[in-house]
Amino acid sequence: MAFSDTLLEAGIDIWEAQKNHPFVRELAAGTLDEAAFEHWLKQDYRYLLDYARLFAIAGVKAHDEESMTHLLGVAHQVLDHEMDLHREFAAEYGITPEELEAVEKAPTCVAYTNFLLRTAYEGSIAEIAAALYPCMQGYLDVAEHMADLADGDHRYTPFIEMYTSEEFREATDWCRAFVDRCGERYPGEHDAMREAFLTSARLEYRFWEMAYTLEGWDV
Repeated sequence: MAFSDTLLEAGIDIWEAQKNHPFVRELAAGTLDEAAFEHWLKQDYRYLLDYARLFAIAGVKAHDEESMTHLLGVAHQVLDHEMDLHREFAAEYGITPEELEAVEKAPTCVAYTNFLLRTAYEGSIAEIAAALYPCMQGYLDVAEHMADLADGDHRYTPFIEMYTSEEFREATDWCRAFVDRCGERYPGEHDAMREAFLTSARLEYRFWEMAYTLEGWDV
């Protein structure tokens, strides 16, 4: 069994919880409250800035030219392409780029991005690979689940299409192969990789919950 599959098996309950979350089910049906989607959009925009940093730092730490080139390329792609798509989504809701950049991170977003950046700066390349994997694989799997649940097009169809696109599938395939290479090269780090993977996966679930409940700072 590939090491990425071992990680997914360890996180199967988290994956099922994500697929069954009301944010996911209601988005698939097109009935999700716009306020919840706007909250996700704003928080994910802030998240992506740090996710790009994670890939950039991983590129610096990579030990082979192919991985370095690809990881740095993903960092650029997130900043240049995926965030552009978020800005397009935001414009449809009357949210300006300036407003996106001024958004305060909700507690869950703070926890997730802080974990990723701490892993990036303090962890090994294997731990970084495991920490970044749940976002890629999770969004593809959840979006495919949404596509199965959806009954025709609706206002959230572009979201589902973005994360089930061939481009995103290819990015996820590379990420999975990267995790497998790290698992093969660094067998002594399997426990650390598993811990990093599960922490990110749990925070992915909490991100849906954060958006659905419009989580903010109480004081």
